[in-house]
Amino acid sequence: MHASRKQRTLAGRAMVAGYGYWSGRDVRVEFRPAAAGSGVTFVRTIDGAAVRIPASVLHRVESPRRTNLAVKGASVEMVEHVLAALAGLKIDNCDVHVDQPEMPGCDGSCQAFVDALDAAGIVEQDAVRPQLIVREVTRLGDDDHWIEARPHQNGMAVKFRLDYGAGNAIGRQTLQLPVTPDSFRREIAPARTFLLKEEADWLLAQGMGKRTTPQDLLIFDAHGPIENELRFADECVRHKVLDLIGDLSLAGCDLVGHFIAHRSGHRLNADMVRVLLNEAERVEVRRKSA
Repeated sequence: MHASRKQRTLAGRAMVAGYGYWSGRDVRVEFRPAAAGSGVTFVRTIDGAAVRIPASVLHRVESPRRTNLAVKGASVEMVEHVLAALAGLKIDNCDVHVDQPEMPGCDGSCQAFVDALDAAGIVEQDAVRPQLIVREVTRLGDDDHWIEARPHQNGMAVKFRLDYGAGNAIGRQTLQLPVTPDSFRREIAPARTFLLKEEADWLLAQGMGKRTTPQDLLIFDAHGPIENELRFADECVRHKVLDLIGDLSLAGCDLVGHFIAHRSGHRLNADMVRVLLNEAERVEVRRKSA
């Protein structure tokens, strides 16, 4: 690990309210400033006791189609959009108080979180942010779904290849960009969650998402989004980049590298974080023993 920029937190508090896509429950999220070095922590009050759930890959629990975290029987669900907003704006230390397990889906993007965080203000702290610098190529996955980390001269850059086939309304989309607060606000934050109509129908049949409508996210049939309009021609791949940024933030440090993903998902993204952290730890041990 190396250190470079100053750590950052919020100048004040920010709140976002909505309901969870999966559960349909009303939920309130409050972002609060946190001490330098404390990282991002979700806070839930259960039976009168506050349970703190650090945003770390160590606490990730496997769940389909989303990123969930759990500590001591307490969980927070679909946290990737909240994490992406914080990581995209380079807010390193924040306590995220929630009154339900699932984060609000809002409009399917993380724009509401970004707007709230910007309104609260962002300040530097008297501490440096650790960095993990990618020194060699690391690739995970198979021929159909993979993610790769490569050395990069400065900061984080991402490239995502989305492939639903030439005959699908989503089709094939590719996006590459450096990840900075400006590029995140402009190019990534407004991009919304998307589903195929058959996937949405299956979820409804399982009793999930009954409160969610096609106006709340992008649901595609053979002709395109149902009862909705795209914000970007390639909005789907932009949202996959949003998810990737949120998942990679579970490293708890700045990742300096070029991350290239082809049809990757939450599990592979988290696996990459684990591999990079384990390798960094081994390198540090070798240095100390040398």
